[in-house]
Amino acid sequence: MRRIIGRASTLRRFDRRRLRDGALATLIPVAACGVALAGLTTWVGAGRAGSPARIEVTDGRVLLPSAGVPETAAFFDIANEGGSADTLVRVTARGVSGEVTLSRHRMNEGNSAYRAETDSVSVAAGGSLAMSPHGVDLTVPVPSDPWRTGDLVTFTLEFRRGGPVQVPAVVVRPGSVSFQ
Repeated sequence: MRRIIGRASTLRRFDRRRLRDGALATLIPVAACGVALAGLTTWVGAGRAGSPARIEVTDGRVLLPSAGVPETAAFFDIANEGGSADTLVRVTARGVSGEVTLSRHRMNEGNSAYRAETDSVSVAAGGSLAMSPHGVDLTVPVPSDPWRTGDLVTFTLEFRRGGPVQVPAVVVRPGSVSFQ
């Protein structure tokens, strides 16, 4: 009889230990789900969850072309205040015959620079893009009617999700504007 009672108390201790271990094993995934749910709730409450890209284009500048040079460069600051990334896919300019191309500044091994055309440039959600001669810029054909310093040129920047954005760019002399 003593053996049976001894086994019964051992089984009770074993069942309590197993119950405690099972409860701890369940607690970890439940806590992780709770933290994830709290993070998602905060993200949704801040208005960022699934919100579309909100593109704002500012500070447009076109470099005054040098005599006899067939193309010049244009630069914009692009901000995306939305909750989704967007992509700049095409640019046109009023009064310019020819195609405005999106370019990236590249360096060779010998420290010489060249431009490489690119099809698109992404602007991250909550991020920005500051075009400059050292990164992304626009290559613009020189129009038949020459520009003068202070002229405004209307550009249309087309984004994959956000659609077209029309923005003016002022013609400036090279070296008169700082690109930081």
